[in-house]
Order: sequence, then structure tokens, then C-alpha cells
Amino acid sequence: MIAKLLFAAVVGFAASAWAADEHGHEHGHEHGGPAPAASSNGPSRQPDGSVFLPKPAQRQLSVRTAVAKTEELARTVELAGKVSMDPNAGGKVQATSPGRIEPGSRGLPTVGQSVRKGEVLAYVVPSTAPLERSVQSAQLAELSASRALAEKRLARLKELSDTIPQKEIEAAQAEVASLGARANAVNTGLIGRDALVAPVSGVIASSHVVAGQVVDARELIYDIVDPTRLSIEALSFDASLGSDVGGATLAIGNERVQLRFLGAARTLREQALPLSFTAQGEVLSKLAVGQPVKVFVQTKSKVQGIAVPAASLMKNPSNQTIVWVKTAPEKFEPRVVSVEPLDGVNVAVTKGLEPGDRVATQGATLINQVR
Repeated sequence: MIAKLLFAAVVGFAASAWAADEHGHEHGHEHGGPAPAASSNGPSRQPDGSVFLPKPAQRQLSVRTAVAKTEELARTVELAGKVSMDPNAGGKVQATSPGRIEPGSRGLPTVGQSVRKGEVLAYVVPSTAPLERSVQSAQLAELSASRALAEKRLARLKELSDTIPQKEIEAAQAEVASLGARANAVNTGLIGRDALVAPVSGVIASSHVVAGQVVDARELIYDIVDPTRLSIEALSFDASLGSDVGGATLAIGNERVQLRFLGAARTLREQALPLSFTAQGEVLSKLAVGQPVKVFVQTKSKVQGIAVPAASLMKNPSNQTIVWVKTAPEKFEPRVVSVEPLDGVNVAVTKGLEPGDRVATQGATLINQVR
């Protein structure tokens, strides 16, 4: 009896719902069409973790692949380094005497301004004590008076050149020249100024003065560097690495710069061995003196691996390093790999890839984001 009552109630509720729906349609009320079906032709993550990526989507995302090839690669060590000034292509401008800064003919140079070797950057007007200046002024007046008397005596001797020996005239001429030189030297000390000259051609890296500033002797005024020639210093905690350097590179964005190894220090600094490198090229203008960089030192030992771009490396949900391998025209599979540093732009894959695999070298980030 109770089951019959429940069945009648359900049937009545369904009938009233159908009638209400018919009533709504009669009055023009729409409740929306059926939900659109999900597209099966778009990029999607498959249950096995692979990614289905149609050809149009690959072209739109600029996906590029390269065939993996096993090679004998140099075992590489990544070191922390710092950019420094090349001592043969940079220099410092310092004051040789205390005084006041005055601008040159082009004004005081600013940071980033290009200068030429031998160009006058500023002047230092020497500062002297009042007593010393008064003594020099008195000495200059005395020399000027003595020179005037010597010039008059020389003139009289020349008038009597027929009756006096020539050696007296020559002695008078020498005395006039000597007094003039001494007076000029004292006058230069009073009103002269020291020119601060650029020791090399390059760019002003730092400026430490303004017009009218008083500086001491040996005080640093300007740093000048050649942005296309820099030195790199890296610290190695393995002291034996200094005798095992086969080459080195520096990564600047997507560009590699070959470094020339100069040598290793023989004194530890902060328990590490400093290694010195030098580099040349226009790409170095993107760096600044004192900037921290990563130096990739290739040792003389070799390792079997596959070179792939560092941009191909991704992380899976388990935080493992993976690369995406194209196994079918529209299918990419993740492969867990073991890698070692190579040159800053590429890495060496030692496990996880086989020769002939097509590795995604461009667009791997977008493939990794497909859900």
C-alpha cells in the first residue's frame, strides 16, 4: 500500500513538472539549449600523461623538434662568477694633488659617456695655503724685477757689441732666459691646474665628483671600461679544477660567449680558488662591472650524452626534470631525464633519451601547460 502511494506521488510530480514546462514554452520562456559538446580536436592531456597536439596548434605555438644524437661531450662544471674590469682595456682617473675640480671644454663627463684616450675630462686647481701663496707671489715679483734689469743690461751690451767680448752678451742672454723660465714656473704654480686625462678609450663606468668639489691626492675621480673587453672571475671550491680547464663559456641570454682561460690563483679566497678568464665581443656590452654571472667550465674529461637546449627542460607535477618527445605526428610524451650542465645554453642529457628521439626544442613550455 505504501509503495503504491509513493509511485502515485512520483508520477504526479513528473506530470506537474511537464505541464509547467509546456506552460513556459507557451508563454515564450526559453531555458537554453543543450550544453555544447567538448571539442575532441583541440590540444588535450591524455590519461597516460601524454599530450595530444594537432598540427594547426603546433604551428600556432611554434613548436619545433630536433632529433636526439649521442655525442662525446666535455664534462662541465658550473661556477659562480663576477664581471670585472680588464686591466688592459680599462683604467682609473685619480687626482695627483689636492685641489678643486673644474670642468673641461666639454663639461664634466657623465656615466655612460664615451671618451677617447688622451681626452681631458676635468681639471684640478691645486689648493695652497695663504702663506705659501704669498711667498710664491713675492718670489714671482722678485724674479720679474730681476728679469727686467737683465733685459736692460742685455740691450746696453748689444749697443756696445763692437767694443765688448761676445761671451758677455751671450751670458746676459742666458741670464734673461733663466730668469724668464723661473718666473714662468712660479706663475704656473700660482695659476696652473692639473689636467685629468683619460688613460684609455672606453665608457665612463662611474663618476665620483661634481664641479667645485675639493678632492685629495690619489682620490678616485672616474672609472673607464671598454664594454667589449671584460674580465670574468669565477670561484671554484675544487682546487684541482685549475689544472683541468679545457674551455669555458658564458651564457648571456640565448647567446654564448667563449672565454679565454688566463690562469688560476695560488691563494684561496673564502676557501675557494679564483679562476681568471677574459672575453671580447659586442654582446659583452649587455654586462656591467660587478654583475654576478654563471661560468660554465669544460674540463678535459668526457661524458656520453645528448645535447639539448636548456629551454627544453620542464618540471612534471612530481617536480622531476622532463623533456617532451614527439612519438607521433600529433602526440608528445614526457620523459624523465638526468642532465648535466654543458655551456649555459645547452645541457647534456645522460639518461632518459634514446638516439633518434624527437625532442621539443621550442614551445616546450606551452606543451607542458596543456591540461
